[in-house]
Amino acid sequence: MPGVIVALMLVLAACDSEQAGGGQAPPPPEISVARVLSRPVQQWNEYTGRVSAIDTIELRARVSGYVQRVAYKEGQEVKKGDLMFLIDQRPYRMALANAQAQLDRARVAEKLAGMRDKNARLLMEAEAISREEMDTRSTTLTQSTADIDAAKAVVDNAKLQLEFTEVRAPVAGKTSRAVLTVGNLAVADQTILTTVVSQDPMYVYFDVDENSYLRYGEQEREGEGAAAGTSVRVGLANEQGYPHAGTINFFDNQVNPAVGTIRVRAVLPNADRVFTPGLFVRVQFVSGGKENALLIDDKAVMTDQDRKYVYVVDKDNKVQRRDIVLGRMAEGLRVIQSGLAPEDRIVVTGQQKIHPGMAVKLNEIPMAAL
Repeated sequence: MPGVIVALMLVLAACDSEQAGGGQAPPPPEISVARVLSRPVQQWNEYTGRVSAIDTIELRARVSGYVQRVAYKEGQEVKKGDLMFLIDQRPYRMALANAQAQLDRARVAEKLAGMRDKNARLLMEAEAISREEMDTRSTTLTQSTADIDAAKAVVDNAKLQLEFTEVRAPVAGKTSRAVLTVGNLAVADQTILTTVVSQDPMYVYFDVDENSYLRYGEQEREGEGAAAGTSVRVGLANEQGYPHAGTINFFDNQVNPAVGTIRVRAVLPNADRVFTPGLFVRVQFVSGGKENALLIDDKAVMTDQDRKYVYVVDKDNKVQRRDIVLGRMAEGLRVIQSGLAPEDRIVVTGQQKIHPGMAVKLNEIPMAAL
């Protein structure tokens, strides 16, 4: 019985020791913070645009005939002048041969008429023929010369028709499917054989509201802004930011009164073929000089349903939640429209270890070094 009492006393002592140890507060978690930056950034307006090819060609047959060969691979890029379709040339070769024969006949007739005209002039000097006969032979020579010119035109046309049986790419670009395949009849100036769209560079069209357009006009007059040649930045739906640069090369000549916008066009390179006609893109258009903005790294931003927030560390090194309104990206950082002040210390790593009201140990790093 005394042994049991001793054992119970040891167990109780151990429990008291564990409870005493558990009462000690754990050390505050160490997190990284960075101060909100305030500096001038270039002002840009954002729009939605659509990519368009500079050249979009509906390739049509210029002569009628049956398709003898499709000479390109559907969907491939072609160079200007590449053969794409061949229409049966036999009728056009025969037409050219017939035209050439008619030209040869006209030349023979002209030669004969020339000899007769020369003889007539000699006989006229000897008063062996009448003036009327000489005039007839001279007129025949003139007509024969005209017949040669007409026959040459027929030959040239026959050559052109034969040339048109070879349907070639009028511009460099990417091809569509072949609408007509071998054995189908192409009708001159009606049948579309395929389409070719140029690839590099590309156009981007977007609409600017009239208030912004008026502001751009003021900036242009003041030498600050949006004339033709002004830079734009473009991003695709699956890209972060605006990695592609282009320039404005066209403003339309009137505002659309139905919607109060004016059409603007930018041109941008497409050497890597990331742009395809018809794609929607995001466009940033410079809207003037630089203005001060608050900037933070996107890594600090968290989401609570439809709200964005960050953790701010106060002067007592305690965490506070701060709801914010996000702006656009600028120079790799996120513009903050409201919710923060310059030099606020925000948590940039370790958010999963903290909650509002918790004391923390700080490791301060520069915002731009993230």
